[in-house]
Amino acid sequence: MSRFVSIQTNFSTGELDPLLRARVDLQAYSNALEKATNVVCQPQGGIRRRPGSRYITSLANSGAESAANGSRLVEFEFSTDDSYMLCFTHNRMYIFKAGVLITNINGSGNPYLDTSSVGLTGAKLANIVWTQSADTLIVVHPDIAPVEIVRGATDASWTAGAIAFDTIPKYAFSYTITNPAGTLTPSAVAGKVTLTASSAVFSAGSVGQFVNATPQGRAKIVKYNSTTSVDAITEFPFFNTSAIASGAWDYETGYESVWSVTRGWPRSVTFHEGRLYFGGSKSRPSTVWGSKVGLFFDFEPTEGLDDDAIEATLDTNTFNAIVDIISGRDLQIFTTGGEFYVPQNGLDPITPTNFFVKTASRNGTKEGIRIQQLESGTLFVQRQGKSLNEFAYTDTQATYVTAKISLLAGHLLKTPTRMALRRSVATDENDLLLITNADDGTMAVFSLLRAQNVIAPSEFITVDGSYVDVNVDISTIYTIVKRSIDGVDQYYVEIFDTTLLTDSAKTGSGVVSSVSVAHLEGEIVNILEDGLVQANQEVPSGGTITLARATATGYEIGLPINVEARTMPVDLKLKTGTRIGFKKRIVEVNALVADTQHMRINGKLIPFRQFGPILDQAIEEFTGIKTLHGILGYSQEAKITISQDIPLKMTLLGMEYKVATHQGT
Repeated sequence: MSRFVSIQTNFSTGELDPLLRARVDLQAYSNALEKATNVVCQPQGGIRRRPGSRYITSLANSGAESAANGSRLVEFEFSTDDSYMLCFTHNRMYIFKAGVLITNINGSGNPYLDTSSVGLTGAKLANIVWTQSADTLIVVHPDIAPVEIVRGATDASWTAGAIAFDTIPKYAFSYTITNPAGTLTPSAVAGKVTLTASSAVFSAGSVGQFVNATPQGRAKIVKYNSTTSVDAITEFPFFNTSAIASGAWDYETGYESVWSVTRGWPRSVTFHEGRLYFGGSKSRPSTVWGSKVGLFFDFEPTEGLDDDAIEATLDTNTFNAIVDIISGRDLQIFTTGGEFYVPQNGLDPITPTNFFVKTASRNGTKEGIRIQQLESGTLFVQRQGKSLNEFAYTDTQATYVTAKISLLAGHLLKTPTRMALRRSVATDENDLLLITNADDGTMAVFSLLRAQNVIAPSEFITVDGSYVDVNVDISTIYTIVKRSIDGVDQYYVEIFDTTLLTDSAKTGSGVVSSVSVAHLEGEIVNILEDGLVQANQEVPSGGTITLARATATGYEIGLPINVEARTMPVDLKLKTGTRIGFKKRIVEVNALVADTQHMRINGKLIPFRQFGPILDQAIEEFTGIKTLHGILGYSQEAKITISQDIPLKMTLLGMEYKVATHQGT
């Protein structure tokens, strides 16, 4: 029997895909975990218990307005002092500020804004796309006219209505060319002209149609004057102002508004360099439209000047339905068939004459999952939902390339439905990319520090619940959770809170002897009184918990969070080679912890309480090394499992462990 000492200095790889079990040759293997449940990886390399969640409110769970029929969280930042999380359900919009539901919207007495007039039904919420400018949020869906939601003078003042466009671009879905009898006389050769016909040719429907002349001339009709007179703008100048003979000019009709109830509405939207852009529609899924500069609702091209409206279609050898469009380093366009961008030279702005779209990669993007932007690039979920990709510009190739962020942890993506990014605000945090999974209600959490090439995934699981949606209000993570409470599905809005150690929690301060937690009726809950862990209780009928004793400073009551971090099987690199199949035994573990109150190693409780004159006090947070001896049993894998089953703090920085090997079978 031989003994060896191994050190795992960090966990910066996070949870590793089981398909990589044999890849002990990978550098990532030595920093990985086989399981990382309800922990967050830190930039310094350690892992800590994930934050608990605070219960905010319940959403309707029956009738047409039930969150079961659809829900969506949308961020809205009004100013440096005022930011909100909007929660859409069927024909309703709830508004949250600083973790509090705003009530009595517009003096209606309701805690929500009625959105039935704009068609934001539950069935459409899964595929809405939005963008914001100042006090206005623009929401689009291919089946409803674009919606503008405006924040008024107060937190409770909001309106929702269909956008009143100044102009809508035209397209000839089917067109005809006729040769009217009589002559046509232009008032000028180019620019704004009046066209006068010698016979009744025009009607109010002539606006948006075209007149073509031989040998030269083409003009778009912009105003109807009479059956014989219209105003137009030339696309090609006329030869002269003489009357054009019958048969030498034609009338091109069939052009109609590209967006309408009949033709469908835009599918995606963003602001970029002074223009409002729409991407894709039901009838023209691969077309991008840009408004005139500063005139966000004017989309009709006129004179082709630099600030005029623009339009382009992604004509490639594959079908490219646009699902999202993002303002980044360049205007980035994500479709079901690939990723595109609009290149710009230096500081040159986009104009109608230089607007063209370039293909970057051919992965395709999953509809309904909003694109997220890091400093290093843009993150998107691949069309089939099997991988998380980064779309980033590379100076060496002078183009965008795609890399698979989830290459080492693809197993954590289980039919993803929502994605949000919480940017780091402290040195002990990474950026957190949060992805909800439809298959099992878990949340895949990627801890990212791209400057150091750190991608550390873990998985959030909540007791008796499934994560339905997630989004971020600046630094506050909101989530909609479907929970089975006393046999009934409930939908709760909750926020992650680093001060909490339980889920769907309620807290309070002062002297309290009983607490109402009716939203958890029938559930087994953790109880903290004055920082001390009390015996778990089942919430009785009526929802009121009677505490073991009256609190002195405060309490926390919520669902338990089960924490587990399991190392990869021990990899011993010897002179004779890596020994995967030899039996091994962990003899001793030295765990380096920080600000920790509780921990189990391989199921054995590690003592943290320091006995003193007063025992009825919260366990002090410990920083240092905790050692476990006497771990019995040989195995071919020899793993170390760090776990927690009570609501106390835990941060694990690294481990040193001694391994004994047995060369027998």
